[in-house]
This record gives sequence, C-alpha cells and structure tokens, in this order.
Amino acid sequence: MYKVNENCIGCGWCVSLCPDVFQINDHDVSEVIVDEISDGLEEIIKEAQVACPMQAIVKK
Repeated sequence: MYKVNENCIGCGWCVSLCPDVFQINDHDVSEVIVDEISDGLEEIIKEAQVACPMQAIVKK
C-alpha cells in the first residue's frame, strides 16, 4: 500500500501518471484513492514515485 506524505505540494504529476490511484484533494495536495493496488498499477506507481519532485509517495 502507498500513501502521499506531508511533503506533497500538489503538483499533480502522480495524478497525471496514474489517475486510477491518485487525486488532488480539497487541500490541493495528492492522496491515494484506492485501498488495494493491483499488480498492473505497481509499475506506474513506481514511475510516479520517481517523478514526484518532493518524494512524497511512500510505501506504507
């Protein structure tokens, strides 16, 4: 499972790469919107981790 930590600045890279997993919330930062990550999404989430300028996407 992944989460977005307090380092997020809401740039939206993760949402653009993986909208099935991430969204920008009411506080203008990203959040994970699924409880379980399917195997097919794991690689895209890793790309989002690398693309995140704040390294805010972390594995729980």
